[in-house]
Amino acid sequence: MKRSLILSVLLVTAVALCAQNDKRHDWAQFYRYQDSNHAYLSKEKKNPRVVFMGNSITDHWAQKRPEFFEEHNFVGRGISGQTSSEMLVRFQADVVDLHPKVVVILSGINDIALNNGNITLEHILQNIISMCQLAKANKIKPVICSLTPCKQFTWRRELQPAESIVALNKLLREYAKKNHIKYVDYWAALAAEDGGMREEYTTDGCHLTAKGYEVMEAAILKALR
Repeated sequence: MKRSLILSVLLVTAVALCAQNDKRHDWAQFYRYQDSNHAYLSKEKKNPRVVFMGNSITDHWAQKRPEFFEEHNFVGRGISGQTSSEMLVRFQADVVDLHPKVVVILSGINDIALNNGNITLEHILQNIISMCQLAKANKIKPVICSLTPCKQFTWRRELQPAESIVALNKLLREYAKKNHIKYVDYWAALAAEDGGMREEYTTDGCHLTAKGYEVMEAAILKALR
């Protein structure tokens, strides 16, 4: 009996470790929203009106302000630390398969932070363009958002991202204008004179306070009218 119990414990532990290992090797983190996505695919929930695709800014937004998302039939599909390449890979599963009317794309800051190695601004733009093209091909209206301001990354202090953020925002704005896509300028609403984020809107220079999210909410609701 004792031996049987030990074997059972070992088996459960092995299964748990295998599952954890699978998640570690799930580069795009499909596992993060797979259960929630299944609820939409199985019709347990009605399809969201808008999906927010993004990184930690979007991830924290949905966690800190769930009432904002619930009230408007929005869903958040942000994953902290993700780059535009990772978002592009999971775009089908986390956006297209949910059949929203609109996708709000906020992407690029972690590329500038070199989270997955070196990448040019042009290639970041191409990843975001690909997301927009995927959305349009599936009759989903894309909305492109500017990167939010940041003067220094807490996780990579040797970088000075403010100028690169402004440069990428310019590329995004130009692409959106040329292709008749709505562009939401969070940067202008949140930035201080030095290119960083205004103190009252940030917890660490890059991530937002509740007050900062209120500013973003007003901007995105205006764009979605």
